Amino acid sequence: MTPRWQSGLASFGDFLRDHAPLLRGLQWVIVAFYLVLLIVPAVLPLPDRTASVLNNLTVFAQFAFWGIWWPFVLLSMPLFGRAWCGWFCPEGMLSEWASEWGQSKAIPKWMRWGGWPFVAFSLTTIYGQLVSVYQYPWAVLAVLGGSTAAAMLVGWRYGRSKRVWCKYLCPVNGVFGLLAKLAPWHYQVDEEAWRHPQRRTRAINCAPLVPLRHMQGASDCHMCGRCSDYRGAIRLTLRSPESEVLRIASGDAWQTALIVFGLMGLAVGAFLWSASPWFVQLKQAEAAWLIDHDIYWPLAQNAPWFVLTHYPEVNDSFSWLDGGVVLTFIAAAALCLGGPVLLGLWVADRCLVPASAPHVKSAGNPLQGVFSGVHKLAQGLIPAAGAGVFLGLSATTLTLLRHEGMSTAWAPAARFALLGLAMLWSLRLVWRMTGLRTNALPRRVLALLAVALGTAPFCAAWVLFFVVW
Repeated sequence: MTPRWQSGLASFGDFLRDHAPLLRGLQWVIVAFYLVLLIVPAVLPLPDRTASVLNNLTVFAQFAFWGIWWPFVLLSMPLFGRAWCGWFCPEGMLSEWASEWGQSKAIPKWMRWGGWPFVAFSLTTIYGQLVSVYQYPWAVLAVLGGSTAAAMLVGWRYGRSKRVWCKYLCPVNGVFGLLAKLAPWHYQVDEEAWRHPQRRTRAINCAPLVPLRHMQGASDCHMCGRCSDYRGAIRLTLRSPESEVLRIASGDAWQTALIVFGLMGLAVGAFLWSASPWFVQLKQAEAAWLIDHDIYWPLAQNAPWFVLTHYPEVNDSFSWLDGGVVLTFIAAAALCLGGPVLLGLWVADRCLVPASAPHVKSAGNPLQGVFSGVHKLAQGLIPAAGAGVFLGLSATTLTLLRHEGMSTAWAPAARFALLGLAMLWSLRLVWRMTGLRTNALPRRVLALLAVALGTAPFCAAWVLFFVVW
């Protein structure tokens, strides 16, 4: 007999399927709200120091995008899966809508390259820092508006009623896919029922291009409910938040790069550079060297606003030197924080592999087989990596709250609690993974210790940000 809670959850999936027009109408409301916050502040004067969320649309839009929207969209992924993508995302909605009226071209091979999630996330993060996307509406229009325009263009060009942009090129697709692996619910596929359907079912459109018959996890699913009860084989159900990481997700080189060098390296550098005294010291040293050698053009603040921050009316402009030092700092953070993490994962993998049992190389990609254990262990760091990005984004939330006169004395304790719990969860996942590979307790302990030591610089960076700087 099916438990009542399980039946109720499956019914909720059916509700989403049966009320798809209502969900689409909600998405259009969000699109309108999004476009207003995106476009209108860009044509208004920059706010003065007395402007607040309650009396200035530009500050309200800043708080909506960077204080609430992005931090809590990120938080929603391990809680609800990619429900944001399927229920609310304006960019996904516009891309799918454009594809309904577009050219329906075949998806090109270059677009299917597995490295796009890492590359798109990295480039968007770096560009956002160079143009000060958290502070200025024109920068928001360039980053978010440019992404939305590209999503619509890709939708118009490729696919029919599909979210091709979301599947392959969205800058946060890889991050969302990783965090959704921790979601406590997903659409489960019964392959036996699929092979022997009890009734005829009309074809459905899976906009994010998920192979429904072989869907095992929540990483790619947008939770829209269109496939609920399809062929009597798909239903929404609960699961352990650790099941996909432990039993399904094997990882690959690009996912490992996104976790280790993207979320735990590059993103941390992007959040920390503006608070770091090391950034100031590096900039001063380079400026002194340039002056000593009579090289002055890097000190000029003449870059356009869409290349480097340039708002002389509020005395905020980047020189070419500023841009170069920002890039240097972020790249150094990616290497200095991500490098130890990767080394720790590699040492842990070697601890778990007996000398008499070398890795089997993959026929398609020799390196994939050699490092498959590393890629699998890297999946265990998803909670810590996701928590780091959330903490970085929420720093803007706290800054805006302080500007509004609200006390944030609770923030340090909350930050350390969240980071500590995420690290403990990651280490628990790694420990459970070691148990799937060996029963030798010393090997498991050494592997866990290697991973913990590898993440020490990552944790230390947040201590510097929260306490020292």
